[in-house]
Amino acid sequence: MNQLFREWIRRYFSNPQVLILWFLLILGFTLILFLGEMLAPVLAAVIIAYLLEGLVQLLQKRRVPRRAAVLIVFIFFMVSFMALLVILLPLVSRQVGQLLQQLPEMFAKGQSLLIQLPERYPDYITTEQIQQITTSLSAQITGFARGLLSYSMASVRGLIAVIIYLVLVPLMIFFFLKDKLVITEWVKGFLPDNRGLAREVWLEVNQQFANYVRGKMLEILIIGVVTYIVFVAMGLDFAVLLALLTGLSVLVPYIGVTVVFLPVALVAFFQWGPTADTLWVMLAYGIIQIFDGNLLAPLLLSRVVNLHPVAIIVAVLVFGGFYGVVGLLFAIPLATLCQAVLKVWMGSLQKEALSTAADSPGDGV
Repeated sequence: MNQLFREWIRRYFSNPQVLILWFLLILGFTLILFLGEMLAPVLAAVIIAYLLEGLVQLLQKRRVPRRAAVLIVFIFFMVSFMALLVILLPLVSRQVGQLLQQLPEMFAKGQSLLIQLPERYPDYITTEQIQQITTSLSAQITGFARGLLSYSMASVRGLIAVIIYLVLVPLMIFFFLKDKLVITEWVKGFLPDNRGLAREVWLEVNQQFANYVRGKMLEILIIGVVTYIVFVAMGLDFAVLLALLTGLSVLVPYIGVTVVFLPVALVAFFQWGPTADTLWVMLAYGIIQIFDGNLLAPLLLSRVVNLHPVAIIVAVLVFGGFYGVVGLLFAIPLATLCQAVLKVWMGSLQKEALSTAADSPGDGV
């Protein structure tokens, strides 16, 4: 067994570049796992600056000096961000407050509907089961209300965190864009020289990740706007909040669509009851998701992420379990990273095998 293990190590990890690649990957994941909360503002600034770098390079191709391009892109980002805070955030917060006010009424209505089930279906459900369900729901709602109360009591700490993000993150974004070359060269000074495989993985992931995130941002915008227009036209309550949730659901493939369906269906049901209007809302939500999955997403993300649906679901479950909500949001980019590592790693092994076969003497002629 030891001999087999040593042979496996020699076969797959004998190349120093492979060891360097895995060392950098393990170091990066370890830093994020243990220092991610403390470095969250820095990581957020790095990601946003990385996405804005594409616009800077686009302006540079049009012969705009880099400093001027950075200034233009940064001003565009700040104006867009402030518009989002001023326009969208008050609407969402207002609808969240209205929803919280209507939760007791919705719970009472749902409880009255549940009580009628034993009378209609006595062979399938009993009054005791309904009482257990309502007791459990009541306890969960009470816990949710206590959580909101404790959050409001800790609002000072949350306010400080928000101020830090609003001040420090834009400042770091500006410096990451302005001093990109200086920071990049400084980081390279700490990396080993023999990092050819790591460079190949970066080039592979760089193109995939940038195109994926930009495509997803456009997909969120289109799905959110279309959903809002449809829900407003149908007269559904909390259209802004539900449209925002529907747009963000595309970040978590398959699972996000299923999870967001529940609040959409519940809001429609408590607004109109078991009527045709509720069914039309569910049908409209399904059509929007079909449009997204079969037309919009393939159009925006064609040839960007070549992952099997099973691999995507596994990535969402695994990275969501490790990193929570952040893992859910970045599951596909992380899965793409893993795919790129395996692709480059296996490619290097094949090159070594071909080189060894070419250098070995033939059978003789």
